[in-house]
Amino acid sequence: MLDIKFIIENKQLVREGLDKKGYTNIDLDKLISVHSQLTKLKTSSQALAEEKNKLSNSIKSATAEERPAIIAKSKEVGEELKKELAELDDLQAKFDDMMLRMPNLPSPQAPQGPDESGNVVIRKVGDLPKFDFTPRDHIELMEINDWGEMERITKVSGARTYAIKNELSRLELAIHMLVLDKLAAHGFTTITVPSLAKQKPLYGMGYLPFSGDEIYYMPADDLYLSGTAELVLNSLHADEILNENDLPITYAGFSPCFRREAGAAGKDTRGLVRVHQFLKTEQFVICKNDINESEKWHQKLLSLSEEVLQDLELPYQVLDICTGDMGAPKYRQYDLEAWVPSQNCYRETHSCSNITDWQARRTNLRYRDNTDGKVKFAHTLNNTGIATPRALVPFIECHQNADGTVNIPAKLQPYMGGKTKIGKNA
Repeated sequence: MLDIKFIIENKQLVREGLDKKGYTNIDLDKLISVHSQLTKLKTSSQALAEEKNKLSNSIKSATAEERPAIIAKSKEVGEELKKELAELDDLQAKFDDMMLRMPNLPSPQAPQGPDESGNVVIRKVGDLPKFDFTPRDHIELMEINDWGEMERITKVSGARTYAIKNELSRLELAIHMLVLDKLAAHGFTTITVPSLAKQKPLYGMGYLPFSGDEIYYMPADDLYLSGTAELVLNSLHADEILNENDLPITYAGFSPCFRREAGAAGKDTRGLVRVHQFLKTEQFVICKNDINESEKWHQKLLSLSEEVLQDLELPYQVLDICTGDMGAPKYRQYDLEAWVPSQNCYRETHSCSNITDWQARRTNLRYRDNTDGKVKFAHTLNNTGIATPRALVPFIECHQNADGTVNIPAKLQPYMGGKTKIGKNA
């Protein structure tokens, strides 16, 4: 969330930022008014509580004649205090809800635009594959190599599910191991996390109240299924005060992930692009509250993902995501998209975001500054390490051969037992 003091002192700047992101329906005047009422009510109720305590303490030293009046006054003040505290609870809940619905402000350097049409291609890397045969799509490659049970699995688990097998299943895990090893070599702490979370972490990350329709909820357990390890990692140090010397904290989180894909009706219903359950290695960083520091880490995370796609020998493009497409928590966002031959376009494989202190304020994640000793909210960043099976789509399509086999890039071969290609004809 944003700092209410910052909102009050920079109302026009905040309004402009909200407009750039498309949040034109947020009433800043109402939010500021509610905060003003809340502040006055807190002061008033505190004064009443002090008055009641003073009256209660004076009863012991009062004379028999004075006590009835003091007791009556104390009761009157107590009733008034009880009423104000109830009003305070209601007003606090209203204010908290309004603050939780405030998105982060976008970076002044982010391109402005209403939706994905405003995204800017920064660079394209790698040559697009050229085939001297008619290339197959990933579904056909899976069929001829016995790499999946796509039809049978829908009878068991429904639409947008998958079951991959044989060499392709090992390839999926091999890619994750390559990425985890790369991140570990860069000092990241590898960590496997649950796919279950309570409600509070969803508000901490920003899934709620902004993306509730994408989340699986299990009411019998009052638990939610996570769509990314970021959800858990963002709350792992909630309510803690870290030392600046502990920063940055860098995690490479691996977990099964779940998304309803509620907003993707009719899109990519076949194959491995949009599925309800998938595996993901996530990069997550906690650093000090310094925009230069977090922007440095933003570039670092981006470069690591570019290294991953280069290791996988996939042509890709880097997008600077515009204000209207970056989502509520984001300050700045880059996406990486790999080339998918069957669709003759690039498709997203990575999303790299600087969240600044927006999430840390929601999770109360702080650290003590070495210079002035003040407690500050940390900055958080996240980026995909790799997500499968989505990444398998450009991989097997770009590296396919005429006989249906798929070449294994040199950097990945050690993770595949030295194999240079896979497939029935390998």
